[in-house]
Amino acid sequence: MSSRIPRLKLYERQVGRAEALVAIAALAAWTPAGRTGGPLHPGDVGWHLRFEDDLVRDSLRLWSDQSGPVAVTLSDGPVLYAGLAPRVAADRELADMLAWRFHQIVGDGQAWCALPEDSPVGTALLRHDWTRDPDEPWVLLVCEDLPVSAPAGSRVVAVDEDTAPARVAVQRAAFEGSTFTVERWRAMRGSVAASLCVESLVLTPDGQPAAAATGWLAAPGRCALLEPVGTHPEQRGHGYGRAAVRSVCARLRAEGASAVAVLTPATNTAAVALYRSAGFREVAQQRPFHRPLLST
Repeated sequence: MSSRIPRLKLYERQVGRAEALVAIAALAAWTPAGRTGGPLHPGDVGWHLRFEDDLVRDSLRLWSDQSGPVAVTLSDGPVLYAGLAPRVAADRELADMLAWRFHQIVGDGQAWCALPEDSPVGTALLRHDWTRDPDEPWVLLVCEDLPVSAPAGSRVVAVDEDTAPARVAVQRAAFEGSTFTVERWRAMRGSVAASLCVESLVLTPDGQPAAAATGWLAAPGRCALLEPVGTHPEQRGHGYGRAAVRSVCARLRAEGASAVAVLTPATNTAAVALYRSAGFREVAQQRPFHRPLLST
């Protein structure tokens, strides 16, 4: 008589600031050379580490089976972003288990789940009454080499303790409702992801902060990420945002990135136009999965 094969076990672990390197390392290993491996990159975790430990621990999870990590998820309100190990694509049982757990952890409210393209986890979510969101695709844009340029008279500087207040001011002006502060910048740059971070700040000819960009390495020979990029509303239309993007991309490439990617909503036409003007090309559109409010 043949012995019964035991069912697969899935282990879930909440990850705080101090342990985040394990999630970053898994995502880096799953990041390909020519583009990001999905909607979650090591840089997304790095940017999230600006928050306090309790907020990080509540939103960041590492999922493993007996062989090691299989997924990393990051919750942002009703949206769950997931990075998956390549081997999930060939393991339907594992994909089904991940889909069921993702379905559970988002609660009973309306929810979205962003997954790598053609993931079997998405196929499994469809069996739990999720659908592809018809309203807002995300555009994935990628570049390899971009010329470094800046408007006449402007200056591009690295972000450090002295220029951090100006970098924070750009972020808060560019994104309504931003909670970024110098303290949170320090938390980000003092985190386990600090060595992956590259930042540039663009100043106008009279020294006013105009635009800023942050980029994140994954590993040498793998695709890097831009997150976030912002231009002060009073300084838009002068090429400062493009200068910030090109500066960070050049530095990421010099540090060993094979390419640089950025993911932005298709409805954010100003951002899409900025990246295209900087030299990025669109390689895909991605739609998250959506689940309506569960009936009680």
